[in-house]
Amino acid sequence: MRVARLRRTRRASAVALVSALTLTALAACGTSSSSDDGGGAEGSGSTDPSAPLDPRTKVTLTIDCMPPAAKAAELKEWKEDVAEFNKTYPNVTIEGRSTPGQCLEPPRFTAMLKAKSQPDVFYTYFTDLPQVLSEDGAADISAYVTDRTVPLLKDIDPDVLGSLKHDGKLYGLPTSNYTMGLLINRKLFRQAGLDPDNPPRTWDEVRAAAKKIAGLGNGTAGFGEYSAGNTGGWHFTAQMYSRGGDIVDASGRKAAFNNATGREVAATLHAMRWEDDSMGKTQLLQWGDLQKQIATDKLGMFLAAPDDIAYMVQQLGATYENFGMGPIPGGRNTLAGGNNYMIKKGISGDKIKAAIAWLNFKNLTLGKGQFDWARTKADKLPVGVPQPNFWQNESKTKDDAARLANATMPVANFRTFMDNPVPGKAEPPKAQEIYKVLDTVMSGILTNKDADIDKLLSTAEAQVNQVLANQ
Repeated sequence: MRVARLRRTRRASAVALVSALTLTALAACGTSSSSDDGGGAEGSGSTDPSAPLDPRTKVTLTIDCMPPAAKAAELKEWKEDVAEFNKTYPNVTIEGRSTPGQCLEPPRFTAMLKAKSQPDVFYTYFTDLPQVLSEDGAADISAYVTDRTVPLLKDIDPDVLGSLKHDGKLYGLPTSNYTMGLLINRKLFRQAGLDPDNPPRTWDEVRAAAKKIAGLGNGTAGFGEYSAGNTGGWHFTAQMYSRGGDIVDASGRKAAFNNATGREVAATLHAMRWEDDSMGKTQLLQWGDLQKQIATDKLGMFLAAPDDIAYMVQQLGATYENFGMGPIPGGRNTLAGGNNYMIKKGISGDKIKAAIAWLNFKNLTLGKGQFDWARTKADKLPVGVPQPNFWQNESKTKDDAARLANATMPVANFRTFMDNPVPGKAEPPKAQEIYKVLDTVMSGILTNKDADIDKLLSTAEAQVNQVLANQ
């Protein structure tokens, strides 16, 4: 995200209503989106959708997720980017919308889609595409996105773009991506006699390392897991993927976790919790809990995406030097996700072109917008977190070099993660509903010493099959 927090799972309830901030050119005002052309076009040029936006085109765009005032540095950069964009497109008025708290709250998002009140350019997670299409909310931008309008299109990871496609049609452009790995507390690793530059690579190694860290005492847990708020199911999925398993079969209509792999995941966690006593006594944890534990040296490791590191430093007062990261144990696959912007269906062709021009400048141009690492460093924002990084080919080489040159953290701590990429695998269909069901498996394992693993998995299988039958 740069609006990072609940991007991956939509796992929280709404905590705030939308409030509008104004940003027109340098400052804009959040207003309702309309389906007209935003004031008409002057000299809009070619009607060819693959042609770049004519600089004379006059339109107004409403755009989601402008940084709130509380994020002063990010808002400063947004204003600078609008000003720079307007040097090329002086007649495009950017009206940014800002939301206190997290950018995307599930109830607000659903209500917005149903009411057709989304901005012209609206923010989603990769997993939101089916919901958006079911509400007929996004424009098919396939004809508008070419190497003329997005010059680095060929260098964007095709798997990332694939997350934004349905039946071969493109409905969004990415802003970030992630894959999950093993986040470690380097201080606790050293104290336990473990090598922080070589995090565990198998689940047996995780179990052994967790025992050693828990042996330090003082309430320290070796390994942590979620089991509430849909996050338990999210991490059960990640663990299944890491062992080569799946949650839903290839048809998308049947659960695929009530098997030997699912029992292995459950049995390992149950043993770590009750036989090894290496997972701590406090359970029913969800997003934010493990971050607090590891940031205060009370937790040795847990599965996470790299942007958790920046969050813990910026929000929890931790230091970058205390963390490291390795690939997900097992290494068969890892859960992948990300976020993006879509364009409202029904707006004019000129507005679509303007939206793509803005998204290309802000999110898809090396050295500009979100990839202006020198500016990010100067503004005291994090540089050097391994992801988001959806570039390939020469663009990856250039962007990696720019990140390293401007790094604000010890990049070497994350070298094992970066040098050993694991194939990413998308979240299952009906992800949030499935995760809610799988929370019961995780909570049962971690809160009940006498948990019946076969029964937990069998019950969850029946419930997930019912969820999938209602697609």
